[in-house]
Amino acid sequence: MIRKIFLPTILLVLAYGFWISPDFKEISAGVAVFLFGMLFLEEGFKAFTGGLLERILAKTTDKLWKSLSFGVISTTLMQSSSLVSVITISFLSAGLISLAAGIGIIFGANLGTTTGAWLIAGFGLKVKISAYAMPMLVFGIILVFQKSIHLKGIGYILAGLGFLFLGIHHMKEGFEAFRTTIDLKAFSVSGYPGLFLFAFLGVAATVIMQSSHATLVIIITALSVGQITYENGLALAIGANIGTTITAILGSMSSNVQGKRLAGAHLIFNMATALIAIALIYQIMDVVDAFSNMVGIAADDYTLKLAVFHTIFNTIGIIVMIPFINHLVNFLTRFMPEKVVSVATPKYLSEASEMIPDSAIESVRKEILHLYDNAFAIIAHGLNLHRHDIISERDTNEIIIDTKSPIPINIDEQYELNVKGLYSDIVAFISRAQIQMTAEQGNELFELRTAGRDIVEAIKDTKHLHKNLSTYMISDNPHIRDEYNKIRLHLLLVLRGLEEAKEGDDILSLDNLKFDMELNDTTTNGTLEELIHSDKITAEMATSLMNDASYAYNLTDKLVQMGEILFVAGDLEMREAERSLALDKDEMKEILESQES
Repeated sequence: MIRKIFLPTILLVLAYGFWISPDFKEISAGVAVFLFGMLFLEEGFKAFTGGLLERILAKTTDKLWKSLSFGVISTTLMQSSSLVSVITISFLSAGLISLAAGIGIIFGANLGTTTGAWLIAGFGLKVKISAYAMPMLVFGIILVFQKSIHLKGIGYILAGLGFLFLGIHHMKEGFEAFRTTIDLKAFSVSGYPGLFLFAFLGVAATVIMQSSHATLVIIITALSVGQITYENGLALAIGANIGTTITAILGSMSSNVQGKRLAGAHLIFNMATALIAIALIYQIMDVVDAFSNMVGIAADDYTLKLAVFHTIFNTIGIIVMIPFINHLVNFLTRFMPEKVVSVATPKYLSEASEMIPDSAIESVRKEILHLYDNAFAIIAHGLNLHRHDIISERDTNEIIIDTKSPIPINIDEQYELNVKGLYSDIVAFISRAQIQMTAEQGNELFELRTAGRDIVEAIKDTKHLHKNLSTYMISDNPHIRDEYNKIRLHLLLVLRGLEEAKEGDDILSLDNLKFDMELNDTTTNGTLEELIHSDKITAEMATSLMNDASYAYNLTDKLVQMGEILFVAGDLEMREAERSLALDKDEMKEILESQES
């Protein structure tokens, strides 16, 4: 309801402003062009988030000072705390970084965003930047139409910078012309009432434009032509700092609870920083004056002094909040607990992680691990085994001997409840995410989807096995009973081996399972023929054993293939390298034939 009212109201206000003042029209157009440039910049930097940024992020968040540094540097380079916030939320949602590391990056991004004020105040208003805008736009748009993703990304960045410069130029021109028709200083309010009023206006402007950079540009350009007082400009900057949290809040709406916790931390940090800045504003202004005198900033150069103020109060906020990061993490964890969801509900897939390629890949990998955990219980019970026995250190022969009665399970029902819906969600997510990926990233998603399909096929093989296993494991015929218990023993070892490989990230250990699979194939190792010729089992038993041995072979094959894809961590190159070391079927047969000869 609020959204339906909000947009028409903004449009009506803008239309009225255009009607009464052509200068207001130029300022508004400048803001629009500036925001359009921000969108182009974000789109451009996304072209370079296909591995490099993610690998840097993974290596630079293990300590707080590294997280802070990453936030400062990445925001300084991109000039977009919004993009850094979205990336951080997506990585947190995918479980790639901790909440504490995410908070550190957000703190650093707040300080990094102050560099925008320095660039605009120190460079943007003293040079005719519209002259630089045109060449950037020309070269940028040409590159945008290239097929290469990286060239296209560079094009978006150049065009984005061009639009930013053009927007600043139009805002400055508009404010200078606006000064001849109306003096905004006449509406200024002094003292703390004015501080709170203009801070609120700064919040509103940033929420509407969803860019603190755009708000800062408006403040600096208005200050440069004397349209607002220095004190009210500082209050607007404080409000812009609070308003910028809207990006993280909106980004967290489509993420899991971890993303929402990070957005909460962002809001708390910026609110606390703003309250400190307002409470100590006159003392901070004194510090700004002292610093300005020391570095040679003129007493009436309020645009540069605003940049100094913006940096100082954000630095104070970080210094004050750093000792409380762990308390903040604990508070947010208690305040926003993990919801108990159905095992068939995705835990890691979100719109936030879908937007960043490496984050999407890791989300899918973790979700298929979740799918495997759900399937593990179904497969174990389908083999008349208990999960806790499989993952324990108990002797495997002892487990088989002690399990003397079938475990009741409706595999079809369990599949519908715990696997089918989750698998469908994974496939749908992959279809959406792979659209904006490179060929290598798309191939990785294809591999992961194959692993998910292998899990589903393994459940189907288990279903085929279950009936005869339950019948013959308690048969009066000791020979058929032993053969089916051998199948159960072999599959128990497979499941235990998979769990060990998963915990140790060692897929090469799965080669042993492949050897055992070939050696324990009853249909090829002569066991079945010997049982039939010696009349130890009936023809009906022999047919069942032959079919079920094939199901067991397929079940092992699917699970091992799944493990080779799913249990490898690290970046794309590392995963491909480790998988290439695993033995394929032809290599396995050659080794077995050489051993027999």
